[in-house]
Amino acid sequence: MRRLIPRALSLNIRPRHQTSGQRRWASSEPTTDEGTRTPLPEAALAKKPTSPFYFETGYALYAKRPSRPFPPPFLSSPSRSFSDPLSTHNGSRDRRPHVNGEMIRGVTNGDDAVLVGENFIGANDGVGAWAQKPRGHAALWSRLILHFWALAAEQDASALSTVSSSAEPDPIAYLQNAYEQTVKATAAPTEWKGTTTACGAFLHHINGAEGPKPLLYVTNLGDSQVMVLRPQTQEIIYKTTEQWHWFDCPRQLGTNSPDTPKANATMDKVNVKEGDVVLAMSDGVVDNLWEHEVSQSIYDSMQRLDFQANMLHVAKELVKAARKIAEDPYAESPFMERAIEEGLAMEGGR
Repeated sequence: MRRLIPRALSLNIRPRHQTSGQRRWASSEPTTDEGTRTPLPEAALAKKPTSPFYFETGYALYAKRPSRPFPPPFLSSPSRSFSDPLSTHNGSRDRRPHVNGEMIRGVTNGDDAVLVGENFIGANDGVGAWAQKPRGHAALWSRLILHFWALAAEQDASALSTVSSSAEPDPIAYLQNAYEQTVKATAAPTEWKGTTTACGAFLHHINGAEGPKPLLYVTNLGDSQVMVLRPQTQEIIYKTTEQWHWFDCPRQLGTNSPDTPKANATMDKVNVKEGDVVLAMSDGVVDNLWEHEVSQSIYDSMQRLDFQANMLHVAKELVKAARKIAEDPYAESPFMERAIEEGLAMEGGR
């Protein structure tokens, strides 16, 4: 049984010309349970945008248990005595986790990980049961796969295509590459075990007679969910379908799992418009709120702001609603309903 970890990413699609004079990246904001964009290394901060559209973002997190620190070599061990050097002649010791010499992107939330950028977002749900197993670390797996997934998207020429390019991104190939890189990074002699679901949305574009139009590439493996809302008409225009082996055992990537991105991940292209809201949610949200409750939370939050984009506020309100049900032992919830259908006695949120 996995623990509740509500997590929501809210994204509003905007054309690039509206960002003139605005800061592109939240470069080194502290890792907390909420924010606009997750931190990026300095090299990524210097890159100029190539897409005519971007996500206006916000994320909110909540975990029932704190995240475990990453083990060496991903995170340097703390100094053990006053004689150990705390810094070098040219700078303090970097306490951020690294892999292959580069800062690991995204943030960790319990056993899960999220990454929020202006053209790519992802939410990976690590399976918490690995915490009770020798050398188990689901948070490391969820974060590494998300990190390598984002890198593969950036390094592919089609992912950084110009407005005039007709090349298409291949998010499943990026995820397959990320899975393979994570397997290598967690192999002996520093072996760490874990599994995670994966879902992500990549904002691209197509060229039409009236100019470029935004196109969303959504990839999913497991039971997290991407949902696309159109606030102007209050429509749910898209949502991913959950993938299960059996009840409460979703498809997942990692140790001893038969699933792979190439064989099992799904990818959909979604025609979106300026102002559409894209949500990436863990099962901590969708197990506690029905889809009409999710959409109503978004619409209510935006109406209180007169539909002015403040995705951080929208994400926080959604997580607050999911947490309220999760902590209510008498609430009715989608997970309770599914458990009863499976013949399991359960009540309340998850």
